[in-house]
Amino acid sequence: MMTAERAVGHLDADCFYVSAERVRDEFLRDKPVGVLGNQGACVIAKSYEMKASGVGTGMPIWDALDRCPTGVYLKRDFRWYEVLSRLMLEVAQEFSDRVEYYSIDEFFFRAIPLRGKDFQQTAGAIRDAIWERLGVPVTVGIARSRTLAKLISDAAKPFGALAVLDEEAERALLADRPVTEITGIAGRRERRLAPWGIRTCRDLAEADRRLVRGLLTASGESLWWELNGEAVHPIQPERPVQRVLSRGGSFGEPATDPIVLYAWLVRNLERLIEELRFHRICAGRLTVWVSYRNGEVGVGQANPAVPTDRFDLLLDAARVCLRRAYVPQAAATRMHLIAERLVRRSSSPRDLFESSGAADRAESVARLKELINHRHGRFALRSAATLPLVEIYRDSANGFDICDIRGKFCF
Repeated sequence: MMTAERAVGHLDADCFYVSAERVRDEFLRDKPVGVLGNQGACVIAKSYEMKASGVGTGMPIWDALDRCPTGVYLKRDFRWYEVLSRLMLEVAQEFSDRVEYYSIDEFFFRAIPLRGKDFQQTAGAIRDAIWERLGVPVTVGIARSRTLAKLISDAAKPFGALAVLDEEAERALLADRPVTEITGIAGRRERRLAPWGIRTCRDLAEADRRLVRGLLTASGESLWWELNGEAVHPIQPERPVQRVLSRGGSFGEPATDPIVLYAWLVRNLERLIEELRFHRICAGRLTVWVSYRNGEVGVGQANPAVPTDRFDLLLDAARVCLRRAYVPQAAATRMHLIAERLVRRSSSPRDLFESSGAADRAESVARLKELINHRHGRFALRSAATLPLVEIYRDSANGFDICDIRGKFCF
């Protein structure tokens, strides 16, 4: 019989972005709903009703309107989605002492049967608690490993609750699922497995372990163990120390004006510094990556004198990076700022050639900025260099992006 110490649960919200919109507007229930990206150009999430009309994730809005003209299309609001996500996390933590915040709509947890209930009843109780308190439909799977738990919850969607804890039932479920449903297997890995007749999850579980390691390396072997009920990937309630932090994304409107490009640089730098300060880490290297409509890519790198989270010092480095990444007259479409060589703030040395007074003044300004933005709203106080992007800041959907959600593991 499965023991509580070895049982792993997976909680996955059903059509989470759509479900979150329905929580605050009941008019949307049972209607075809699509959630759009920043500029409203494509569908990033859709309800089951809209999916039945042939609308797919990533589909341009004009194609979606052709297939589902009666649908309701809304611009996404990641700030609201994180609020609901955190409330879901709080409910999950009432049922387990170890919960991993894997993504905005996905958690793994140590499954512990409720008093007087088995694992199947416990899975149903967790699902029902989130629905009754928050109005968000979720699916819960419980199994012997996290890979199995995710496959089981996927099989039970939507609004399902399923515990599969014996090998015979596992094998039956794995036989019906393509190997590409395993997180980490797609494209090239799928093609490596195909010549060996490995096309389903069960095929992989029953393959020779040494063959799997040879084809998919050690990470593939760990999936093999997980599919065979050995939990080799532990639940991680705390996020591991970051190796890299990045902020950026699409501009929406291509930019050729250097002033506008600089405004995007400052916007993304302010977002990046928010995360550096939140995690109390400093960046020892900064990279600016710019993609252009003509297919060119510009990359610039610079190292501050010492690892830092200060706006003034990182902006000096970012300017150097942008000059190196800039392609004159070309229309830029995307930008990413990447902070590397991260060190704990407490371990970062001070610049020997800078006065302590300058450092103290910079820290006072940073703290004041954090206080005002926390009290009055994100970007209430921001650099004047971002003024060319005033329309972006007027649109609340642009104030909070998916990468700004803290604590997640998978993106």
